[in-house]
Amino acid sequence: MKRVHFLATFVFLAFAASFAFAFDPSPLQDFCVAINDTKDGVFVNGRFCKDPKLATANDFFFSGLNIARDTSNPVGSVVTQANVAQIPGLNTLGISVVRIDYAPYGGLNPPHTHPRATEVITVLEGTLYVGFVTSNPDNRLITKVLKPGDVFVFPFGLIHFQFNVGKTKASAISALSSQNPGVITIANAVFGSTPPIRSDVLAKAFQVDKKIVDYLQKQLWYDNN
Repeated sequence: MKRVHFLATFVFLAFAASFAFAFDPSPLQDFCVAINDTKDGVFVNGRFCKDPKLATANDFFFSGLNIARDTSNPVGSVVTQANVAQIPGLNTLGISVVRIDYAPYGGLNPPHTHPRATEVITVLEGTLYVGFVTSNPDNRLITKVLKPGDVFVFPFGLIHFQFNVGKTKASAISALSSQNPGVITIANAVFGSTPPIRSDVLAKAFQVDKKIVDYLQKQLWYDNN
């Protein structure tokens, strides 16, 4: 009987632990403003924190998301980030925001994932074709055409994209459920890694001729973030 109780308790604790470590820990104080100076800081959630008594309004402030940026690049889009690197007061709060600008006639935020966040996008102007792909084995593509005021959710960790299908420029604001969501652009990671992935590995994975892989690995893969 004791053995049964022990196993039941073990299973319960293991189950609870899986939830406890699934995401970043919740803050145990009002805020934990990130600093780069380690001399007087306390390391919390990937950043050192300043003394709360020394925090100022600027630690929680960022300006410029109203400004459209130049999209003259190979993918026709640019991302303006406002995460813990730009707003130190976001440290431990589990949220960040970005602005995305898209060039007319095909500005693309290429297929990518955020390894630490769910994303909610709101279109400000233009018309975007957006979508994400579900995980194996279904790999189902879920898409929608969005117009100003429309909102769409990209679930945690799934590959997703946005594509400007309009004749004018487009822009959007996205909120992400992490102070530092990270981004993995699929093409950049697969064909532009350092050092490069062996071409025979990629040729077999994509079931294409090795020469195609060699060609792709020689390209300059642009990072719009």
